[in-house]
Amino acid sequence: MQIVTDIKYIVRQAQQNAYRSINRAMVVAYWLVGKRIVEEEQQGESKATYGKAVIKNLSVELQKEFGKGFSERNIEQMRAFYLKYSIPQTVSAELHTPDFQLSWSHYQMLIRIENKDERQFYEIEAIANNWSLRELKRQFDTALYLRLGLSTNKEGFENLAIEGHSIEKTTDLVKDPYILEFLNLKEHYSYSESDLENEIINKLEQFLLELGKGYTFVARQKRISFEERHFYIDLVFYNRLLRCFVIIDLKIGDLKHQDLGQMQMYVNYYDRFVKLEDENKTIGIVLCKDKSETMIEITLPEDNQQIFASRYQTVLPSKEELKQLLNLHHEIK
Repeated sequence: MQIVTDIKYIVRQAQQNAYRSINRAMVVAYWLVGKRIVEEEQQGESKATYGKAVIKNLSVELQKEFGKGFSERNIEQMRAFYLKYSIPQTVSAELHTPDFQLSWSHYQMLIRIENKDERQFYEIEAIANNWSLRELKRQFDTALYLRLGLSTNKEGFENLAIEGHSIEKTTDLVKDPYILEFLNLKEHYSYSESDLENEIINKLEQFLLELGKGYTFVARQKRISFEERHFYIDLVFYNRLLRCFVIIDLKIGDLKHQDLGQMQMYVNYYDRFVKLEDENKTIGIVLCKDKSETMIEITLPEDNQQIFASRYQTVLPSKEELKQLLNLHHEIK
């Protein structure tokens, strides 16, 4: 019966709203606990010694009434939480607390990020995309912040901490590299382009998350034909934010200039025969294991806004590797 379905939906929504309200109230409470501890420490003669004693005594007393959630480690995290999210001390600040929109588990992870801009970026994206804690950890472990920085200039990189990852132009859709560790393909394992495509389709939901915002899946091995010749595009997506098709071709080896030429043909075909008049031009991305930036610059036109070549990795890169790439990228730009 429809009435049963409707009422179940109403009750579930109420339960979810109640849970979110309780969760936010607890996050605020933990922030206030941290605030009170810092205020107490500031009155002590020796901050380090005095602070440890305060936390130890608090843990003993609070666990008697509220349980294991107030272990010394957790209380230390509440203190760190306040220090990372403290409000400048003004008269009005005493009357307000930050607008926390994530769970305590999310903030426990976020406070471990030392760089303020990077921490703020992940908080914005977690809220905007409703990331679970698991997804937040994955995006951090794959260094999304640094990878997006590789695809923009310094000004765009700085804006990530202010507004998150905004999609306004074609270059905003492209990452370099893409991290495909969820495919479970070992770095030196022998696999074909067909194997790579099959694994992506099997893990399509995770691949869409890695692609970024606004993507929907359209087709695999999409056949296009002209003059009795047939060609097959590996993967076709549509991005709702830029209102354009995004074509992806997979290459397991080094990128060749012929690969870019083939992608140009695919893009031209979609622009002329598939996309609607009010839709934006098609974007083509060749995913490869390695590439020559010089070869790409020589092959593609200087004003290129449609054809891109990005590397993919099947293992998590180290943060140091990405930082080195970021510094080199910005030196070149």
